[in-house]
Amino acid sequence: MCGIVGYIGNKNACEVILNGLNKLEYRGYDSSGIALNINGKIEVHKYKGRIKNLEEKLAPLGFNSPLGIGHTRWATHGAPSDKNAHPHSNMSGTIALVHNGIIENYIQLREWLINEHHVQFESETDTEVVVHLIDHYYEGDLLEAVFKAVEKMKGAFAIGAICCDEPDKIVAVRKDSPLVVGLGKDENIIASDIPALLKYTRDVYLINNGEVVLLTKEGVRIFNESREEIKRDVFHVTWDAEAAEKEGYDHFMLKEINEQPRGVDATLNRRLDDYNRITLDGIQITKEDLEKINKVYIVACGTAYHAGLVGKFAIEKFAQIPVDVDIASEFRYREPFIDNQTLFIAISQSGETLDTLAALREAKRRGARVLSIVNVVGSSVARESDDVFYTWAGPEIAVASTKAYTTQLISMYLIALHMAVTKDAISQDYYDLIVKELKALPAKVQKMLENTDTIKEIAKINYEKQHAFFIGRGIDVAVALEGSLKLKEISYINSFAIAAGELKHGTIALVEEGTFLTAVATQDHLFEKMLSNIQEVKARGAYVIGVAKEGNKEIEKQADRVIYIPDCIDEVTPVLSVVPLQLLAYYMAVLRGCDVDKPKNLAKSVTVE
Repeated sequence: MCGIVGYIGNKNACEVILNGLNKLEYRGYDSSGIALNINGKIEVHKYKGRIKNLEEKLAPLGFNSPLGIGHTRWATHGAPSDKNAHPHSNMSGTIALVHNGIIENYIQLREWLINEHHVQFESETDTEVVVHLIDHYYEGDLLEAVFKAVEKMKGAFAIGAICCDEPDKIVAVRKDSPLVVGLGKDENIIASDIPALLKYTRDVYLINNGEVVLLTKEGVRIFNESREEIKRDVFHVTWDAEAAEKEGYDHFMLKEINEQPRGVDATLNRRLDDYNRITLDGIQITKEDLEKINKVYIVACGTAYHAGLVGKFAIEKFAQIPVDVDIASEFRYREPFIDNQTLFIAISQSGETLDTLAALREAKRRGARVLSIVNVVGSSVARESDDVFYTWAGPEIAVASTKAYTTQLISMYLIALHMAVTKDAISQDYYDLIVKELKALPAKVQKMLENTDTIKEIAKINYEKQHAFFIGRGIDVAVALEGSLKLKEISYINSFAIAAGELKHGTIALVEEGTFLTAVATQDHLFEKMLSNIQEVKARGAYVIGVAKEGNKEIEKQADRVIYIPDCIDEVTPVLSVVPLQLLAYYMAVLRGCDVDKPKNLAKSVTVE
């Protein structure tokens, strides 16, 4: 979960790389560094801390070089430090390398290099093994040395390498970690993600798994694992670079929360025609296909997993098909019942989540049809799926996902409804009702975003709490899980969620005077049950925040404060009820002085296992 940038061309590589790294800081911010070819020698500067620290150290040096590589790090091997920061170099300082991912067999390679070739290591990282391995094979041809080194490496990685003896090239590799190449006039750029390139070009090559890339100022050559040169179509980026800027908001997270009405509207209305019929952008799931499907698996991680829980509810409710939801990192290591009669749905905001990608590949190996829900066009998950549903959330920069999540929910509703209509499992009246309620959501989300005073007051009262609980019933459990995750990941409050009916089976022992507890109670048919659960925790001294529909005033008799969502049918409440929980987490984190967009120990695109 690191960001890499490399540049070769007529511009000052130092400026280009620093600009790109700033756009990728959401991928890691423990340390950063840069390697530049200066007068035939490689200058490496790397420091613990944010990119700003690197920029301040470089500013007085006035470097100007046509070639360089840079890195922003999220630590996996070795604590954040100057020594463990990238780039890493060989012992003679003639080769430098940046790396995103994990080298799984680095211990064996390290021991081999030490024992057989007397290599001296400066860091604790797996990355330094790679640069010494390339050095071992280097005989005047960097491309050939990289090919040989990659043959020895196991794991997931994207790397960029330069050599002072070949100052006219960058060699890059992609294996299970994202890599794109930006194409310019007399200049070319490598990066982990497209935002790093947009200031300089909108034409990119999307590099596939196992490919090696040779960049010069004049052009780009791509090779497969058999060292055969291959052709690649240019992908032209159409979205606005300004979408990745804060636009006056204090944080990207707050901006992205406020962009949810637009994202929900775009995801929904791109798939509805003038007669409210669903069109899935070329996804062809016929009635015959559905009749063959005896199982649906939804697999994801983190926030996307919570969207999958809502997806399970929607598919089973509307299409009457049984669904299992699994965490991708667990799915890989058991024996799932998957075959050619299985529909496998992968959900990933970035489309590069390594655990989800590995689960997808396992499902395909077993014969399943794969449908992915992703936000990034051309991402690995999208390219390796049989069908792709894009969420149209726009670029999401904050580590804590908000607008990607709500658009994932809309995607799941549309897929579930499409299945239901295709297999004649839903009446026209019920279908029309659901679509009507979905189309009303953007305006209702906007209404909540314009009335945040209650949420701010609750945050002021409770931001110093060190522990929090979230409870719910039915589909509200998924919302409680997501609300709890948002709070813990950006405010560092120890928080967890549980089905309200499970409280009395152990967890209620932790509830005491002043315990901060949020009760999501938006389901009409479970509302009285939730009131009873609130009474249980109030009797033990909990400070309770209720989340309920407008009109359900009875909850005010039980909860200390209530956040109301606009009235709607039970089925679509998750899109609305999650918004105040996102805002509550945001305001509490700000009051606690936390770095909202870049929470400690986390990164946006999880490309390691």
